[in-house]
Amino acid sequence: MFEAQNLRLTKQRQIILDELRKVISHPTADEIYQMVRKRMPKISLGTVYRNLEIMSDCGIIQKLDVGGTQKRFDGTVENHYHIRCVECNKVADIEMKPNHKVDSEAQKMTSFEVLRHRLEFMGICPGCKGTGNNKGRKNKAS
Repeated sequence: MFEAQNLRLTKQRQIILDELRKVISHPTADEIYQMVRKRMPKISLGTVYRNLEIMSDCGIIQKLDVGGTQKRFDGTVENHYHIRCVECNKVADIEMKPNHKVDSEAQKMTSFEVLRHRLEFMGICPGCKGTGNNKGRKNKAS
């Protein structure tokens, strides 16, 4: 994959990629930095940020820009959908096949060439649902 992108696989990039692919939590750059430091204590936060940006720009990982929160990263690059908790901002994958008809429908409505789409669902995760602190929900009476 790195060869196809003409990108050198440095030790730092390999460790960052390994750590990202170990989890399904869609971590932030700071969280990835903490994971990587266990294997490479002298790595800087800037190095992690820079390499995450490079790898996402090259399509090796996904950068998720969800709901105005910190950017999150995903080791799975195949097109798939996500759901975000409006309370705690937890992000999870949804095991649902992407609807490619959306691309062709959008293509009919614009002069843009539609390449792909991203879809984010929003809801309340099980952990937040049990707390009763549901500020992200719309009041049913309104």
